[in-house]
Amino acid sequence: MKMRLCRRFMHGVVSSMSKSEHLDLDDVDYRILKELCVDGRASDVWLGEKINLSSTAVARRRKSLEERQAVLSYSANLNMPMLGYSVVVFVAIELSSQAEKALNEFEREVVKCPSVSYCGFVSGDTDFLIMLNVESFEDYDRVYRRELSTLPHVAKIRSSFVMREVARRGTPPVVFQDKAKDSKADQAGPGNNSGRR
Repeated sequence: MKMRLCRRFMHGVVSSMSKSEHLDLDDVDYRILKELCVDGRASDVWLGEKINLSSTAVARRRKSLEERQAVLSYSANLNMPMLGYSVVVFVAIELSSQAEKALNEFEREVVKCPSVSYCGFVSGDTDFLIMLNVESFEDYDRVYRRELSTLPHVAKIRSSFVMREVARRGTPPVVFQDKAKDSKADQAGPGNNSGRR
């Protein structure tokens, strides 16, 4: 049964990889994406000045990136501690059954939990990994009793509290690293006549 789950997991990974490979992005596209990761509200004029491109060309490329779903949405990065949610908890969930029906029922119910900010089906000894934002240890006890313990087919719940946050990135820098190197190489190459287009 666990092997079937691993195949299901890998099928999802392969499907995601296949979809991403269909996007034919050039260096300019990646430079736009990098700046948008810093400031999603950046105007086309500002982006054009940053990457040496006309605002019209930026607008056209941004629209293309959105239509091709390289950019899924724009959102605000909230300061959760300032809003009262200073405790982050990672919760490993093991189900009593790995049957497709049990998985579907759990997934359908966990997305209804208001304290859950992330939930993923994972490989290994556990089945699901959840991230929670709570106000305190007492608040987690409330979430445990009212949300987690009521989820269907749950056999084990293991919680780990984040003691110190080391890194939090919406997009890892590796996405842009190779592109940045390629860009520098292109700019240093002979006969480089790049300009605003």
